[in-house]
Amino acid sequence: MKVIQISDPHLMTPGGLLYGSNPLSRLEACLADIGSNHADADLVVISGYLTNDGERAAYAALRERLAGFGLPCRLMLGNHDDRALFLEMFPEAAAERGFVQSVVDSREGRLILLDTLDSGHVEGKLCAARLDWLDERLQEARDRPVFLFMHHPPFRIHIPELDRVRLADADALHAVLLRHGNVRHIFAGHVHRLIAGNWRGIPVSTLRSTNHQTALDFSQSWSLGHEPPAYAVILIDADGVIVHFHDFLDSAAA
Repeated sequence: MKVIQISDPHLMTPGGLLYGSNPLSRLEACLADIGSNHADADLVVISGYLTNDGERAAYAALRERLAGFGLPCRLMLGNHDDRALFLEMFPEAAAERGFVQSVVDSREGRLILLDTLDSGHVEGKLCAARLDWLDERLQEARDRPVFLFMHHPPFRIHIPELDRVRLADADALHAVLLRHGNVRHIFAGHVHRLIAGNWRGIPVSTLRSTNHQTALDFSQSWSLGHEPPAYAVILIDADGVIVHFHDFLDSAAA
């Protein structure tokens, strides 16, 4: 199974600039590169922070661009997204119990996409209802491998400013995962960096934004990075998971 992960496009009203670049133009370049090089992908996941300020015009622009994309796509929410407006603009989006969360089953296992948006807060949350839903979906999977997508990472990346706004109460999530033991990888966004490792024995990875990045800065303040935007090519088979990270713009264009 080939899955493409895109994260944190931060779309604004068309024409708007963010940190000196145009988020919509960046996303268009990303989609064009995927269409040219990965038309065989089984799924594209955009793992949250779809818009910078939850603006209707930004969601409309996203809907217009995806209409001609041609690959199956699942959208997830991050901080600053507006769940009610998103569901109004994307009524066909998979939603369970009022949250934008869904399941994709394949021969290689089950993908579970979580909604970690806690409206009005930068940090993420999985309330009791969402954890119960996850518990049920993991139980259904039984001994089949599960691959979890979420916007907010539950793990520390040791950049203090970002660790303060990760998923709150990660222990509650871990208790659910531990009960089943079938999650093979967690894919997250939010931090705007390429990071790989493991969290309590579960392999994890995060992804750069399609627009702007976080600097490798372990001080107490956040600073802008200057790496190019990227997307991930995730290959899942019976042997495991391989993740390739692709800088879709060259250094001059970034």
